[in-house]
Amino acid sequence: MVFIFLRSLAYNILFYFLLILWFIVAIPTFVMPRAALMTLVRIWSRQNTWLLRVVCKVKVEYRGVEKIPKGPLVVASKHQSMWETFGLLPWFDQPLYILKRELTRIPFFGWYVIKAGMIAVDRSAGGRALLKMVRQASEEVRHGRQLIIFPEGTRRPPGAPPDYKPGVAQLYASCRESCLPVALNSGLFWPRRTFMRYPGTLVVEFLDPVPPGLPRDEFLARISTVIEDATRRLVETGQREQAKLLRRPEGSASAKA
Repeated sequence: MVFIFLRSLAYNILFYFLLILWFIVAIPTFVMPRAALMTLVRIWSRQNTWLLRVVCKVKVEYRGVEKIPKGPLVVASKHQSMWETFGLLPWFDQPLYILKRELTRIPFFGWYVIKAGMIAVDRSAGGRALLKMVRQASEEVRHGRQLIIFPEGTRRPPGAPPDYKPGVAQLYASCRESCLPVALNSGLFWPRRTFMRYPGTLVVEFLDPVPPGLPRDEFLARISTVIEDATRRLVETGQREQAKLLRRPEGSASAKA
């Protein structure tokens, strides 16, 4: 466990060092098209995934990449850790996130968020802000972007009861495009609320796209079922692997962090 601690510490130092470095390197993109910034963001994302493997012994495996549709799309991903906020980026040409407006006020980070054309929401504004967000998101998707959303709204540890919000169904209905469900087990290796990074195989699985036009209730039930079933399978496999690597009972430690 001491080695895991030291590897985690080294990774986190390198993670933030690279973040600051790329903040500086990317400054010229403020006067360039958005595509230039997104190219650098993808490089940064791949670097961090590579570092995760080299430093923390976390291999990342992507499955079902052939199922990713081209063009406008809604991506509904399971959310267990901070990793998927950047780990999914390389697979989409024009990714789009919805985030809190407060994040746009952070120096450099917020400026790049604005430059990347992400949608900032003022949650204190209530229903009007949500309606505006839905309109903005649907317009951006119709212009060819891929909206990446986390249907549960926040990170949920592996094994936690699902909590899918109706907002994802509203966005799906408004965008009128296919939805790509994504299952993963990242919470076993990059748990929330800790800087520890545990070894093993982090698996991301792109599932069969859901066609547009389904009633909202049917859509929500469908994606929650397919995402949860696949995630449960991935988590169970990951726990068995971790039990061997860390020599502890399956379903313990990082899964409950």
